[in-house]
Amino acid sequence: MAVLTIAGLTRCSASATSSSRFFARNFSHFSTRLLTSAAIKSQHRSCKSMSAPAATSALNKDAAHEATAKQEKITAPYGSWKSPITADVVSGASKRLGGTAVDGHGRLIWLESRPTESGRAVLVREPEKPGDEPVDITPKEFGVRTLAQEYGGGAFTVAGDVVIFANYKDQRLYKQRLSSPVKCLADVPPVAITPDYGGPSVCYADGILDARFNRYISVREDRRESSQNPTTTIVSIALGSEDFQEPELLVGGCDFYAFPRLDPKSERIAWIQWRHPNMPWDRSELWVGYLSENGEIHKRICIAGSDPSIVESPTEPKWSPDGELFFITDRENGFWNLHKWIESESKVIPVYSLDAEFTRPLWVFGLNSYEFVESHEQRNLVACGYRQRGRSYLGIIDNQQSSTLTVLDIPFTDINNITSGNGCLYVEGASAIHPSSVAKVILDDHKSKAVEFSIIWSSSPDSLKYSPYFSMPELIEFPTEVPGQYAYAYFYPPSNPIYQANQGEKPPLLLKSHGGPTDETRGFLNLNIQYWTSRGWAFADVNYGGSTGYGRKYRERLIGQWGIVDVNDCCSCATYLVDSGKVDGERLCITGGSAGGYTTLAALAFRETFKAGASLYGVADLKLLKEETHKFESHYIDNLVGGENECLKRSPIHHVDNFSCPIILFQGLDDKVVPPDQARKIYQALKDKGLPVALVEYEGEQHGFRKAENIKFTLEQQMVFFARLVGRFDVADDITPIKIDNFD
Repeated sequence: MAVLTIAGLTRCSASATSSSRFFARNFSHFSTRLLTSAAIKSQHRSCKSMSAPAATSALNKDAAHEATAKQEKITAPYGSWKSPITADVVSGASKRLGGTAVDGHGRLIWLESRPTESGRAVLVREPEKPGDEPVDITPKEFGVRTLAQEYGGGAFTVAGDVVIFANYKDQRLYKQRLSSPVKCLADVPPVAITPDYGGPSVCYADGILDARFNRYISVREDRRESSQNPTTTIVSIALGSEDFQEPELLVGGCDFYAFPRLDPKSERIAWIQWRHPNMPWDRSELWVGYLSENGEIHKRICIAGSDPSIVESPTEPKWSPDGELFFITDRENGFWNLHKWIESESKVIPVYSLDAEFTRPLWVFGLNSYEFVESHEQRNLVACGYRQRGRSYLGIIDNQQSSTLTVLDIPFTDINNITSGNGCLYVEGASAIHPSSVAKVILDDHKSKAVEFSIIWSSSPDSLKYSPYFSMPELIEFPTEVPGQYAYAYFYPPSNPIYQANQGEKPPLLLKSHGGPTDETRGFLNLNIQYWTSRGWAFADVNYGGSTGYGRKYRERLIGQWGIVDVNDCCSCATYLVDSGKVDGERLCITGGSAGGYTTLAALAFRETFKAGASLYGVADLKLLKEETHKFESHYIDNLVGGENECLKRSPIHHVDNFSCPIILFQGLDDKVVPPDQARKIYQALKDKGLPVALVEYEGEQHGFRKAENIKFTLEQQMVFFARLVGRFDVADDITPIKIDNFD
């Protein structure tokens, strides 16, 4: 169990003042009933605000009526309601998905991190027979995770009956056979294929197997000479040799690389690269190299991104079975759309153009937003997920002379990666009633309809039993401080079938600012949010200017404006909800992690909208962050903020006199992205100023909390902190609050 330290604090013993068509499917982990998206639309045609799929509105209402038929609703203040969605439930439901693949027998393999095992990431295989338990592949002494670019991703590759993975402790690559008896997979010892450098100083990610030359090709991050400015290259690792050989350099000389991808004959390799000060979503380049008979790259050509007159960020290159190169870029309309390279004519053409995003920002390796689909009619079909105005869709593009897009009717309204299986698609997605999940989707012979949909994996398989308490997200569009300009958020009203508030009372609001900041919050089932709403809180999850999902123009609102646009939009959202009569203007709280933690602190330093805040591993000093953060983001602030003077102006640590409300801070002590000094310095400054403040530090936690006990503690302490300082209610849960400086 992790050691918890509370800076300068001890726990105090005070009590906590603290015609609809249903899919019926038997899932590996649970059973449920799902409304089709057509049924969902019919239920919400009259709703002006675009509700995220109330796919189970009917289910929730029935369950709520059943629960309340036995008793009258209890009248109690907002925030004080008792809920079965406890912090234990939330922390236990916080499994993360790290990618999917299909083995040589057509069975799905996925990577899941487990909070109950201190965040250890384990490869798991789909059971051979329906109803059987999934099988762990990774031995207990191993964890599958790469530290490349700190955020990792792309930590494993499956090819037939072999999996190659990065091991968390030593960051070496290991090969493991999958052809042993099913029950013994975790007993099969993995074999290292990269040298031992005496520690986790060399990381690998985003690899592919090269069968032609019996080698593994991977992005490598070498920290032996500099941990803060490591060298990134694409290397090849020989397989079949008993001796550990130093990986051979294939591509080098640029600051960053991603997506090394081979054509079907291993004659050409594509990759993405970019240079400081750009992030991969600002400007990047797509290259193709031609392989010689000995496996070296003897010729290379830049396909996209080199023309200074075209602003674009190509990503996700992939070769079709016919050897055509597809990729995603935002060159024409400012949205990430699918394109392909016509090699014979040396030109790039759009496959399908739409004002929608067909991929996500490259924060982690291993994105897989589209797949090629086999068809009996020999058509060129591409399965893809795309995102438009806060909702995801699964589509099939028929890549003929005039491409067409067919939208498939599935219950997911949020889609991430897609993996092609034997006669099916495995789709990572979620909805307002489905937490992060993997579904098996079987299409008809024409590949135009989904005929079967079943959940193979769920981050929270028991979540449906809490459905009477679910608050359905509403996508709201609100005015910003710029006349005629709007931003977006998901609003979750309080929801509990047992309780009602006092007449005339309005709920407290917890507003969340997402991390990144170049990222997007999604309107799917998150038990962390439901923890708040089922206790009588309203919750707003904001996609401020600079968020992804709305095209490059919206994304670039934050260029040079971080700490201004995001703060203004969060404040505008809170004000909009107050003016709409949905929340209590005297009980507005804000929270956020990482970049969202910075926005939280900046909102409290430079505005007076919120009455209290919680910063999770947030940034207080922009100049210090530039000096200490890792290579991937070392120039990020140059674009988002500017030079030293702007960093000083927008750093909350230099404006402590402006703070006027309580703050609680949470920080992992092994964080390399936002080092612990950020939280410690702002904590001490606020304490010296005399404001109510608390700091919680976790040993063994990095950027983002992975251990169940720490996830639980963070959630509970935020709840009781806000209740004690601004809530005007007692929490229903038995939570022992930590001591708050300048308050207790």
